[in-house]
Amino acid sequence: MMKTLVLGGYGNFGARICRILGRDPRIELWIAGRDGPRAEALAVSIRNHGVRGVAIDLDSADLVVELRRLGIELVIHAAGPFQQQGYGVAEAAAAAGAHYIDLADGRRFVCDFPAAVDAAFRAAGRTAVCGASTLPGLSSAVVEHLAAGWREIDSIDICIAPAQTAPRGRATLAAVLSYCGEPVSVWIEGAWQTRRGWAAPEPIEFARLKARMGALCDVPDLELFPTRYGVTQRVMFNAALESGMAQRAFERLSKLRARRLLPRLTHFTGLLNATAGLLDFLGTPRGGMMLRVQGRNAAGRPMRRSWHIVAEDDHGPEIPCMAALLLARRLASPDARGPLPVGAHIAAGLLTLMEFAPEFARWGMATDTLNETVGTPAWRVA
Repeated sequence: MMKTLVLGGYGNFGARICRILGRDPRIELWIAGRDGPRAEALAVSIRNHGVRGVAIDLDSADLVVELRRLGIELVIHAAGPFQQQGYGVAEAAAAAGAHYIDLADGRRFVCDFPAAVDAAFRAAGRTAVCGASTLPGLSSAVVEHLAAGWREIDSIDICIAPAQTAPRGRATLAAVLSYCGEPVSVWIEGAWQTRRGWAAPEPIEFARLKARMGALCDVPDLELFPTRYGVTQRVMFNAALESGMAQRAFERLSKLRARRLLPRLTHFTGLLNATAGLLDFLGTPRGGMMLRVQGRNAAGRPMRRSWHIVAEDDHGPEIPCMAALLLARRLASPDARGPLPVGAHIAAGLLTLMEFAPEFARWGMATDTLNETVGTPAWRVA
């Protein structure tokens, strides 16, 4: 059994990971966070005698000592927001001789991760994976599935559409607010251009969801994918809230922040987190995601394909946890492909879309892969 510690284990995403790993016979689970009683309460609720809770502060100078004392072999870092963090947890894991996985979505945190900690993990003979979440863990798997064998990718468009009533985490909201109204570098028309986060929403269609308005968010894929896939024209990521009122509110906040009429919007995280549920009566427990690629196949023929997923019953937040779960199981019990590579890596390309299929089935999620008409507007299903 691999001794695994989930930091932020009783949070929005951490608790979901713990509830699944806590029943996995390959894992000896420790649930960790600043609040020891909360960690222990979740451990008790999982009803597996091998699951334990422990109070650990990710900023503690004794983090390495604690990891060594517990004999931890894998650290899963789910205590965001990562936009405001350094690599202390990863460095502590390497120093303690443990593998490391995180659910980071911060652009700089993810993109700069390998250069920052690769040497430490190679020296320890351990594996570290950053961004083991929807982006880029799942999104890269979808791109590689849709464009398998293609000669060229011209554009990649991604949109996440959360359910209005899905549980929200304070850390997630803080991450969203960190780039609202701020300049975001985007690959458009084959060049780096600047756009504002959450500004200028546009209509987006989905296979099984009603059309929504979506706006630009700053995510690692915007920087990773142009180079990784040699994209010639555009990589875009939008988030489409179910409530049009909420989407317009973010647009207005973006405009005010861009004009410096408001301080950095992360100051309002607590207030917005406390009031976000007031609009739940306008929405549903149905959310999803879409990803579209356009380019040329092996024969040089223009192609456009899209992949869609829909999650019912507020199960959408399970999706960001799936890549970390799959990678943790692979570290605990290597499959026919062998162990994950030693050193520090970004999650892009480490998993295939087929590997996610059992997780989608676990939560009753439906997926669609569509061949579309080349030349149709970027966000329209056709």
